Amino acid sequence: MRRLLIRSAAAAASLAVMLAATLPGTATAQSAAAPAASSSQAADAADAGTTANPAGTTAAANAASASNAAALSGPPAGFVAPVMPLPEDSNAQRAKSQPLNNAPFWRGVRESGVNAGISNLPGAEKGVLIQPFVQYPGSRHTNAGEAWRQVRNEWIIPYGGSLVVITLLALALFYFTRGPIGGHERHSGRLIERFTYFERAAHWANAIAFSVLAISGLVMAFGKFVLLPLTGHSLFGWLTYALKTGHNFAGPLFAVSLVIVFITFVRDNIPSRDDLNWLARGGGLFGGGEPPSGRFNAGEKIVFWGGVFALGIVVVGSGFVLDKLLPGLAYLRPDMQLAHMIHATAAVFMMCLFLGHIYLGTIGMKGAYRAMKTGYVDEGWAEEHHSLWADDVKAGRVPAQRSQRRPPPVLPAVAQPH
Repeated sequence: MRRLLIRSAAAAASLAVMLAATLPGTATAQSAAAPAASSSQAADAADAGTTANPAGTTAAANAASASNAAALSGPPAGFVAPVMPLPEDSNAQRAKSQPLNNAPFWRGVRESGVNAGISNLPGAEKGVLIQPFVQYPGSRHTNAGEAWRQVRNEWIIPYGGSLVVITLLALALFYFTRGPIGGHERHSGRLIERFTYFERAAHWANAIAFSVLAISGLVMAFGKFVLLPLTGHSLFGWLTYALKTGHNFAGPLFAVSLVIVFITFVRDNIPSRDDLNWLARGGGLFGGGEPPSGRFNAGEKIVFWGGVFALGIVVVGSGFVLDKLLPGLAYLRPDMQLAHMIHATAAVFMMCLFLGHIYLGTIGMKGAYRAMKTGYVDEGWAEEHHSLWADDVKAGRVPAQRSQRRPPPVLPAVAQPH
């Protein structure tokens, strides 16, 4: 048993010598070899005199244990331990303490939205690779780019598209169940100028610009779900590029024409007490017959103040930010993301509101489209749909012909119900 212990001590001493030999410095290796030699000699002496001299055996074992302890008590002379990595290390410092560990670099990338890094890329946000964490309405707490994507893909696209479809279905259902409104007053043959040439030009310019914006916006938002499977990527790519360009150019035209429309029609869209009666009766849906109204009824005033004025300011303002037309803004990614969310949301509500206006101005009301096309309506039409305005014309408070005198167009007689 003693012999086994002595052999084990000698083997441990030899292992220490081998480890020391791999370290730099010849003197260190030689100093480590001396205890190992002593341990080997002690082991040989123990083999030779184990039976003859038990006391010598004990002394040899003690000597071997002392040599082993001296070899393993600490690093050899001249040994320098590597620096321990610290959380605040730079990437260069970490390369020395822990080579191939680039945690400081990626930590800097992740936090570049708070502490901008250094980059050779151009742009105002060249040192920001990942935006800071935010939480927009409808998103989770994540970086700003991902939060914007969640709001767009999980809220604006599905719910905005659903609202547009529901509006179209409601208008179609109303048309096929109730049919067009009007046609109950007898055709008198006496014409009233409802819109001047300037008013119609402003309206049509605004309507055309709105149509371009609405169609291009719908294709850019929902086209990949509807058109892409039908047209393929190449045609769809060219189509969306052309529509995006048209969207950017039609935007300023829409803004200018919207201001002109507001200034032109604001006088006759001032709310009055008669509008409450019109709203209470649902514009004639409840109680039979249209309630009395002035030149524009309460429904048209809602479209004017809600769509043209309120939503118009929001859509145009956010659109100018997206087009980078407003001076003094840095146009950073957070600015563009917020502008896009506001622009898309307001545009969906504007489209739904204007769809109802377009419906009533075309197939939803008899004679309405002809009024915007020619500028004139029959006196019977005015009495049926805008009786207070017709009374003002008859009383001379409002002129029947507001533009320069010229022969009014001859309107065909409308067939009367029996």
